[in-house]
Amino acid sequence: MRVRESTGGTRERIKAVALELFTEHGYEKTSLREIAERLNVTKAALYYHFKSKDEIVSSFVEDRLDRMDELIAWAEEQPATRATRRTVIGRYADSMFGGEQPSVMRFFEQNQTVLKSLAAGQQMRERMFRLANVLCRGDDSPGAQLRAALALFAVHSSWFAVRTPGISDAERRAIAMEVADELLAAIGSRPDEPA
Repeated sequence: MRVRESTGGTRERIKAVALELFTEHGYEKTSLREIAERLNVTKAALYYHFKSKDEIVSSFVEDRLDRMDELIAWAEEQPATRATRRTVIGRYADSMFGGEQPSVMRFFEQNQTVLKSLAAGQQMRERMFRLANVLCRGDDSPGAQLRAALALFAVHSSWFAVRTPGISDAERRAIAMEVADELLAAIGSRPDEPA
């Protein structure tokens, strides 16, 4: 006798299949019918969990927002030091490279216009600014603000900016962390005065 899947398990399966199809064919070219067919369920069963493709995409973003909120809350309680900044960017990278996140990041990269049009996309932008602010706490200079934002960008843009064939996710993460660390090292330090 087969045990029924939990509602959460079904939602996760729908998200995984939708992500696969969105990445293969693009968001615009993938229909809910195709998602249902790949899952071998009726459209009505799919509608029970998600009413639209936008809802599926929003669920990816909401998962990421939850992780970012946890990281921001933790980081705000830490001292504004280089060690904290390194730990924050490391935890951010872990959240971008763990589990199904590589597939989600590839989807975001391939479907940027979709993300920008959703309310959840605007929320992600706001969280990115909050996280950048945490990274440059103690140094409110324009240079520190830019370095903090670019450090975050180094981590998540590594999915599309590094185009070396066959590079592993671990190698991609290491490169992103090296660049992010170079940027973070200059936050809070004062340049030498000219002689």
